[in-house]
This record gives sequence, C-alpha cells and structure tokens, in this order.
Amino acid sequence: MRSGRGLSIGLAVAAVLCGTSCSDTPPAKVTHPTPSVSVKEGGAGATAPVEQAHGRVVYLTFDDGPDPLWTPKVLAVLAKHAVHATFFMLAQHANPHQELVDEVRAAGHAIGNHSVSHPKLTKLSPAQLHHQVADGVHSRCFRPPYGATNPKVRAEIKRDGMQQVLWDVDTRDWSRPGVPVIVKRALAGARPGAIILMHDGGGNRSETVAALGQILTALSARGYHFATLSC
Repeated sequence: MRSGRGLSIGLAVAAVLCGTSCSDTPPAKVTHPTPSVSVKEGGAGATAPVEQAHGRVVYLTFDDGPDPLWTPKVLAVLAKHAVHATFFMLAQHANPHQELVDEVRAAGHAIGNHSVSHPKLTKLSPAQLHHQVADGVHSRCFRPPYGATNPKVRAEIKRDGMQQVLWDVDTRDWSRPGVPVIVKRALAGARPGAIILMHDGGGNRSETVAALGQILTALSARGYHFATLSC
C-alpha cells in the first residue's frame, strides 16, 4: 500500500508492513511521492501512477482486505469525511467477497493488487512469484506484502503490467498500539505527497477505524486534501 524513494521532498524512511501475519516483518524502504502524476521509486527505476493533484495532498492506503466486518466500517468513516483512498486487496479475500470489491469501487476509491495470499515474494520460486502477482486483483498498482521486494520481484510486477507502490508513513496499526499512537504516527509523518499505510483486513481493525476519523479531521484542519493512486 504498506510498498516507493529519494525525490525533491527527501528520502523516505524505513517502514514495516504487516498483513495476515504480523511476526517476522522486515523493514521496507519506501517512496516519497511528489503530488503530481507519478511516484518515482529511487533505485528501482519504477514508477507508480497517481492522480493529478496539487498542494497539500496525502494518499491514504489500506492493506489486506477486503474484510466483511472492517472494510465497510472504514468506508463509512471515509464517506462521512468525503474522502477517497486506495485499497490494496488480497485475492484470497477479494474473490469470495466480490460485493465488497464492487462497493469500494462504487464509492470512488481505487483498488490495488496486494498479491493472492500475502507471502514474502522474495522467497518464492519464479512460478510461485508469477502466480502471486499475476493472479491478484486487477490493477495497475502492486504493493508487495511486507514491502519485501528485489529486482526479480520488480521485474515480475512490470512484466504483469503493474507498477510497484510502497509507502512513506507506516502507522503500524496492525500491531494495535492504541488509537492515540496510530493518530500520532499518521500526523507526524504527514507531508505533501505522502502515502500513508493502514489496514482494513488481517485482524481486528477497531483501533484503525477509531483513529481514522481523528486523522482525517486533523489533517483537514492542517489544510490537507486526499487523493487516490490511479490504480
């Protein structure tokens, strides 16, 4: 979501992405996108498309859904604030819950591919890697689980017609550190063009739902607007 690096805004910091399993999560170097038409990924040479946006814009992203309980709650908070986000979905959850996929799309949100079942792609055989990338949800954007990537992973993503998207701000909401901590992390990392990582699946996301409204209110008060990645 959760997966981009040195631009005019500066170098991105290390971040941690957790999905259906929150143990043994490696750090991931991430991108600092510019609030324009593309996100450049330093070192990898790949780009991830974003909608044309200007000024104080941030990109909210949610990983590991869709979840029948938590995704609708996240959607309700976003709708209340008239905000759109990008949902990086797992095919193993999206396939049996196509109605949720349709609901996310109908509400004006973007959908990204987060693999089929959330493995570390860097540990897979070529055939397994291809399956996890190519057989995920249809999108122009791919976020590697755990942010685990390397030249082979990036080449597979490109070969399957997608571009890698990482993140700038990891709220680590998956660890359930408490609502105030999630809010603090999101606000501390927010800056024009930042991609913020949260989760709507992979476990109990009650803290994420509770924190989201506070994050949106605080960022809006600071003059931020919200855009989706053009996935």
